[in-house]
Amino acid sequence: MTAPPLTLCLWYNADAEAAARFYAATFPDSSLDAIHRAPGDFPGGAAGTVLTVEFTVLGAPCIGLNGGPQFPHTEAFSFQVATDTQEETDRYWNAIVGNGGAESACGWCKDKWGLNWQITPRVLSAGMSDPDPDVRARVFAAMMTMRKIDHAAIEAAAKGN
Repeated sequence: MTAPPLTLCLWYNADAEAAARFYAATFPDSSLDAIHRAPGDFPGGAAGTVLTVEFTVLGAPCIGLNGGPQFPHTEAFSFQVATDTQEETDRYWNAIVGNGGAESACGWCKDKWGLNWQITPRVLSAGMSDPDPDVRARVFAAMMTMRKIDHAAIEAAAKGN
């Protein structure tokens, strides 16, 4: 099998396999593809320890590297997931936050492994790119009051209600 031209490498403390299993169970077009174990002892680990995990999240190929605690995830990197309905937004948000994650602002949340997610309804993206600057301002102001994005509130803001 030929490697894809781009693969995201995500650093985990020691639980890349658990994260990959969660993502595969949570998002469509996602899977746990391979687990690679260390062929010998290494600093911080022993032979047979899960070293890397190949997985796919929403069609994007990823490698999870169990590299230790030196480099935790930050908001400088996030997955942005576009959603079409409030139910879809709620499902992803609740899965991440309800599995040991944490809420943040403006549609952002963090999973229990520290990876950041933006659960972004398409209605929000449309409002933020509307040609009318007043619509953009209202949508932005509404978004700034939210944690999980409320589709109906964004639509109302776009309409000026």
